[in-house]
Amino acid sequence: MSVYSTTLFTEIDFERDGKQIGRLNLPYSVTRSAYGVIPIPLAVVKNGEGPTVFLMAGNHGDEYEGQIALGNLIRDLDPETVTGRVIILPSANLPAARAGVRVSPLDDANLNRVFPADPAHGPTHEIADYIEHHLMPMADVFVDLHSGGASLDYVPFVSASFTGNADHDRKAFDLMRAFGGPYGQVWNAVDIGATTGGSRTAGGAALRNGAIEIGGEFGGGAVVHRDHLHLVERGVRNLLVQAGVTPGATIQDTGPMRLMEANGTDLFSLAPDYGVFVPVAGLGEEVSKGDLVGTVQNLEHPERAPIEVTFRASGLLICVRAIGRVEPGDCLGHLAVDANEPQF
Repeated sequence: MSVYSTTLFTEIDFERDGKQIGRLNLPYSVTRSAYGVIPIPLAVVKNGEGPTVFLMAGNHGDEYEGQIALGNLIRDLDPETVTGRVIILPSANLPAARAGVRVSPLDDANLNRVFPADPAHGPTHEIADYIEHHLMPMADVFVDLHSGGASLDYVPFVSASFTGNADHDRKAFDLMRAFGGPYGQVWNAVDIGATTGGSRTAGGAALRNGAIEIGGEFGGGAVVHRDHLHLVERGVRNLLVQAGVTPGATIQDTGPMRLMEANGTDLFSLAPDYGVFVPVAGLGEEVSKGDLVGTVQNLEHPERAPIEVTFRASGLLICVRAIGRVEPGDCLGHLAVDANEPQF
């Protein structure tokens, strides 16, 4: 292990009962501050023995619903209502959150693509290393709250990763159902090697540590959707009840959930050239293979006909591009298809 792996430090005692609100300090030496740190917000709410739920948002800095929801939870959660422990990291990639961008401006690294990390590679890798080797081992359940950020917009969905272990997967499914929302998406973690090191995401790090992994996408466009924020706040509280951490509370009804899956590269539509994307299909629409996603318009050469982009599969359009300008390979849309009720 690199000598840099223990540079992060915190004043929080993870074994102490009560509510502690502090910082995960990442040493960062620059001309302005030779012995400075990046103070990443961190909170722990603990009361006696019980399960540990690790809640994280701000994995990408321009995804806001989760960051706001967890900030509200830090202020509101009463230790007397807790049995066990809640670890809350609301803006995990704080440098990116400060800048309002997806990746860290310090090293241009994507926190959700560097697990398992080598902390010698820079600040983002140091954060990931601490998360995987110090926070994840304490967690029974890990929740990673995302949205589409500046470039994408999503229908709100909660997700669960299945490992092939029936007991683990049943608990994951029940937590996803309790979180609630109009859509639930299931991932096969075995297919992407998440349990054995093949996944570069925080969810993969959780699975490698034996935790249940719950995720989701809740909006996008680098804005806060009021309804999506409510969905996240209600979902997190429902999940804490289902996990046994707040046993005195009740799970709020969230209505029916449509089960989806999104495996396969043919579910993605990509920009073929530089230009401006003009969408035809709308977020949340059912589309068929061959239907028009939209067109890419060439502003420099208006005499050229727009390039038509069509869907390569049928399904529900769960994600669309949120900004007009595109380059070759940019995601224009992402489909999901209906999934069967799992049998454990």
